Amino acid sequence: MKKRYALLILGILLIGITVFLIINKPETSEEETIERTKLEEQEDNSEIKEDETEDDTSPSENQSTEEPAEEPVAQLQELFSEVVRTTIDFFTNRESHVTALGDSLTQGVGDNVTEGGYVSILDNTINRNNQLVTFDNHGKRGHRSDQLLKRLEEDKVAQSVENADIVLITIGANDIMQVVKENFTDLKVNDFTDAKETYEQNLRQVFDRINHLNEDTSIYLVGIYNPFMNYFPDIRELEMIVQDWNSISQRVTEDYDNGTFVPVADLFSTGDKKLFADDNFHPSHRGYQLFARRVLEYLTDQ
Repeated sequence: MKKRYALLILGILLIGITVFLIINKPETSEEETIERTKLEEQEDNSEIKEDETEDDTSPSENQSTEEPAEEPVAQLQELFSEVVRTTIDFFTNRESHVTALGDSLTQGVGDNVTEGGYVSILDNTINRNNQLVTFDNHGKRGHRSDQLLKRLEEDKVAQSVENADIVLITIGANDIMQVVKENFTDLKVNDFTDAKETYEQNLRQVFDRINHLNEDTSIYLVGIYNPFMNYFPDIRELEMIVQDWNSISQRVTEDYDNGTFVPVADLFSTGDKKLFADDNFHPSHRGYQLFARRVLEYLTDQ
């Protein structure tokens, strides 16, 4: 057990160093950014087409495998397929307003293609041909459940919720990180006990506050995934903590008639590095695409 926590502490240091280097790395030129985006889109398109092919035949040596990069929205259409059509049908002929609240996952940290992460992907997908839904993104990197609760007191955020037909929330991961920071030198599983109770209390107050502002809205609380899986794939305690947080989130949503829990942990459970950003912590653009697709499935499952 001590060895595992020593590994946990070492990994957190590595995460801190990695994030610091990413934040402070020199900015790339506009040409480099465009070229990198094209290459990433080509890679995504290649993988998607490969998944759809049943045989293992490969192109001949003389056959070119390079294809022009598609526009992000067209790429989303290919990825979402039937989900996109169902979504557009669902929102057609109804004016809808979506308010997104929460942490860095709502803000879109880690997505180097689309600013705004999964929320922007939803926007681009649903409003591809016609403006069907208005989106407000109030995500804030690093926010915990107590900070989200305070955010709902801000006039701009409160007004957005009052007008919302749907409220999307990502929250909880930073509540876990707060425990890690406070018990950095001697972290134990029991250190998370009080934090879980506080998280549940804050979450219920968040739901109560949203319903006070707008009792007719639908609230979708998106779960969390294990952000440490690429650093500590064998430490079960971390997976247990994430499961506890998701269980709390699901239990809270089930106590509200207008609440729905959207699980996403399974999307990242393989630890596929292509689903993570350079910091190995936040989702990459591809990760956010899967994230958005899962949310769309729950939004239209009515």
